[in-house]
Amino acid sequence: MSEWQKTDWREKPRVQMPDYTDQDALHAVEAQLSKYPPLVFAGEARRLKKHLAAAAQGEAFLLQGGDCAESFEQFSADSIRDTFKVMLQMAMVLTHGAKVPVIKVGRMAGQFAKPRSAPTEVIDGVELPSYRGDIINELEFTPQARIPDPAKMLQAYTQAAATLNLLRAFSTGGYADVNQVHAWTLGFTESKKAEAYREVANRISDTLDFMKAAGVTQDTAHTLQSVEFYTSHESLLLEYEEALTRRDSTSGNWLAGSGHLIWIGDRTRQPDGAHVEFCRGVLNPIGLKCGPSMTSDDLKLLMARLNPKNEAGRLTLIARFGAGKVAENLPRLIKTVREEGANVVWVCDPMHGNTIKSSTGYKTRPFDSVLREVREFFGVHASEGTVPGGVHFEMTGQDVTECIGGVQAVSEEDLSDRYHTACDPRLNASQSLELAFLVAEELSNLRAARVNRAAG
Repeated sequence: MSEWQKTDWREKPRVQMPDYTDQDALHAVEAQLSKYPPLVFAGEARRLKKHLAAAAQGEAFLLQGGDCAESFEQFSADSIRDTFKVMLQMAMVLTHGAKVPVIKVGRMAGQFAKPRSAPTEVIDGVELPSYRGDIINELEFTPQARIPDPAKMLQAYTQAAATLNLLRAFSTGGYADVNQVHAWTLGFTESKKAEAYREVANRISDTLDFMKAAGVTQDTAHTLQSVEFYTSHESLLLEYEEALTRRDSTSGNWLAGSGHLIWIGDRTRQPDGAHVEFCRGVLNPIGLKCGPSMTSDDLKLLMARLNPKNEAGRLTLIARFGAGKVAENLPRLIKTVREEGANVVWVCDPMHGNTIKSSTGYKTRPFDSVLREVREFFGVHASEGTVPGGVHFEMTGQDVTECIGGVQAVSEEDLSDRYHTACDPRLNASQSLELAFLVAEELSNLRAARVNRAAG
C-alpha cells in the first residue's frame, strides 16, 4: 500500500464543498497558502493528544467551545478576549467539579466554513447558492456575494494567525491568572438569579485562600498565571486544509497545520469520502460527529480508518443526538466501541440536535434542552460504566440573545435584541457559565459515585 499523500482526498467523492468557477484563481491561492507558515505545530498537536488520552480515562475533561462560524465582519480583539475569558471561567468551575485538569479547546482560528442542509436557498422567490461561511462566500443575498471566492482563504488565514497570536499572548501573559478568573466568576454569582451557584463559587474561593496561605502564589507557581489553550475547527474546506498541511520534521508524519484538533461533521463522515480520507493521514487529534444516523457498521469502519493503530487520544467521538434521543442512540455506539476494543474520548455536543424555529421566526436553542441532553449523556455513561470525557458547545463571550432560557431568562421575544450569529444560535456568556456550573454538578456526582463504588 502506497504512503498517504495530502492530495489523496481529491480522488474521493466530495460533499459540502464549493465548486470554484475560476480554477486559475484557486490554484494561485493554494500555491500562496502552501508557502505560508503553519498556524499550529506538531509538538502542540501531540501534547493535546496526550491530554485527550487522559480524558478517555477520566483523568482530564475536555471543554471545547466557540463560534458556530467565525465572521470576517465581527472579528475583533474584544470578541476573542471575551470568549477566551468565559472559557477560562467555565474551565475553573469544571475543574472544581471534576477534580481533574480541564483541556481548553476553542472553536477558533479556523471555524470559517459551514456545511448546509441544502445547496441553495430561496427568499421571496429568488433562489441562490447557500451561504457556506466567510472562507467560501458572503452572507449577503445577492448572486455576486454567493459566488465562491478562493481569495477568502487568504483572509481566513490572516484572521486565524492574528487570533492565535492574541490567544497565545492571553494564555501566557497573566490574563489567565486564576485569581482574576475567579473574580470574574464571583461577579456572575452576585446576581440574585445566580445565587444557586454561589456556594460552589465560595468553595472555590476557600480553596484559593488555602493555597495562598500555604504559600502557593502567582510568584511561586507559574501555572496559576498561564494556561494551555488549543484551537479546533471542522475540516470542511479541503483545499485550505491541504495547503496548510506540512511534513513534521521530527516524526516524518503529516500535520494539518490549520488547527490543533480538526473534526469531521455528521454530513461529511462517509467512510470512503474525501473528508475521512484527508483526516486519516494527519497526525492531529481527530473529532468525529456522531448523530442519530450513525450506524454501528459505519462507526466500526470509521474507527478503523481514522485510528488504525488504536492510538490513545487520537479519536474523539462527539455525540449530537438531541434531548430525549440519547438513551436510544448512545448505548449502541458504546457497545460498538467496546466490541472493537477501541480507544476513544466520548464528548457531548448538546447544541446541534436541539435547534428549533421560534414563534418569532428566529432559529434558536432552548437552554433547558441543551442541559437535558448533557444530563442524559452523563446518565448513559453512568449506567454503562464508561467515561464521559468532555462537552462541546457553540458559545460566545458576547451578550447575545440567540438561545432562549437560562438565568437571564431570554425569551423568544428577546431574540431580535442582539441576534448576531451568521449561522447557528450560540450560548451567551451568562448561559455558558451557568451551564458550566450545572455540568460541574454532574461531574461531582459522578466522582462521588465512583468513590462509593470503590469503597463498597
